[in-house]
Amino acid sequence: MGKYKHHFKEPWKRSLAKAAVYRVFILLLDFTVVYILTRRYDIALGFMVISNIYTTVGYYAHERVWDRIKWGKVMTKNSSNRR
Repeated sequence: MGKYKHHFKEPWKRSLAKAAVYRVFILLLDFTVVYILTRRYDIALGFMVISNIYTTVGYYAHERVWDRIKWGKVMTKNSSNRR
């Protein structure tokens, strides 16, 4: 069995969709934890909104960088070039 080179890149739309779904999950966690700690909806909501902005950008950038790293990616014989 020979080794196969990775020829696929994750489309930016997929990275963006993954980031959006992840952020919804994190929004709920952020709000819940901050509310439990402070018992204040205004602080929990404010933290949730602000942290969502900068962490979404960070997560998207992280995904795009990791897509360029070939380490750990493998192509199987059944892989297709179609998207």
